[in-house]
Amino acid sequence: MLASYAAQDSTSRGRQHAEPSPLHRGEHQRDRDRIIHCAAFRRLEYKTQVFINHEGDLFRTRLTHSIEVAQIGRSIARALGLNEDLTEAISLAHDLGHTPFGHSGQDALNECMHDYDGFEHNLQSLRVVDVLEERYADFPGLNLTFETREGILKHCSPKKARELGELGKRFLEKQQPGLEAQLVNLADEIAYNNHDVDDGLRSGLLSVEQLQSVTLFAEQYAEVMRRYPQLAPRRAIHETVRRMINYVVTDLIENSRRLLETSGVKHIDDVRRHPAALIAASAAVREKSQELKRFLRKNLYAHEKVMHMMNQAVQVVRDLFQVFMRDPRLLPDQYRDKLPSHNEAAVARVIADYIAGMTDRYALREHARLLAPTPDSKAFLP
Repeated sequence: MLASYAAQDSTSRGRQHAEPSPLHRGEHQRDRDRIIHCAAFRRLEYKTQVFINHEGDLFRTRLTHSIEVAQIGRSIARALGLNEDLTEAISLAHDLGHTPFGHSGQDALNECMHDYDGFEHNLQSLRVVDVLEERYADFPGLNLTFETREGILKHCSPKKARELGELGKRFLEKQQPGLEAQLVNLADEIAYNNHDVDDGLRSGLLSVEQLQSVTLFAEQYAEVMRRYPQLAPRRAIHETVRRMINYVVTDLIENSRRLLETSGVKHIDDVRRHPAALIAASAAVREKSQELKRFLRKNLYAHEKVMHMMNQAVQVVRDLFQVFMRDPRLLPDQYRDKLPSHNEAAVARVIADYIAGMTDRYALREHARLLAPTPDSKAFLP
């Protein structure tokens, strides 16, 4: 049974293209299923989270990250009586538009697109599900429900919001998205904060000693050592990360429950009109999470070894963009067929779509194919 303020299949704002209702599943379950079967979802397996895909088989990728977000999201949704299928659909789709090489790839592509309206992976994820996926005879994209698309679009400039019509209206009117969308935004943060700790330790770029300065880690690690003093180091780390996630998720559920009870909201439209988000951790836990995020930004994401690889990745994206802008005929047939006759900005957008859809290893191979490989690029190739 869903809470009255949860997103309901029966009151969905529908799809861009009318379709008969599914016979044996809900509308948001259909969304989830379409996302899982699309090509952009499969490509996430070979896209960077923090470490370039070929650096190790056990590091998170965009695919495993998305699955972890969905697991955390469904647990929170179930506890709060929210729509689990919608939560899972948003979780699995939220990174579909991400470039190869993580945020460095996005920054590089945004820089390349500076004169052509920029590039932002959040908007690109929406573009993937609305336009770029080509699977169905009756419509472009995946034709997802308004609620799933609303959850994918976490932020948006006023200019873009006006272009998006009804979907962008909340950014202009300063309204909130549905609770499931709010939930996934935080589940995403919980997943990458805590799992980047695990990957950082596995890589050797972080140490347990360094992490002792972070309250969230130190508290849980101390409890693990107190209860299991003889536990092997790797298992101690897994146990600590597991407890960190549980601690933050439990607080989020309990604090959100209190906020919902005192808010007076009865319907998803009440949620959208509410002046503040209703899915939120307590102030104390938010501060601990922010401390962890600051630590990771300084000690992992800006680590010289990570930066060295990402600087090379940035150059790969820049080179590819420049090569295709000089001669768009080098694009594969399916993208070349979309090229307009005389519109440089539209040509740049087609090229950005192509590069954003690449996996890490595909981008590296395209770079090696189209440009004379340098000693560095040879070392970079898997």
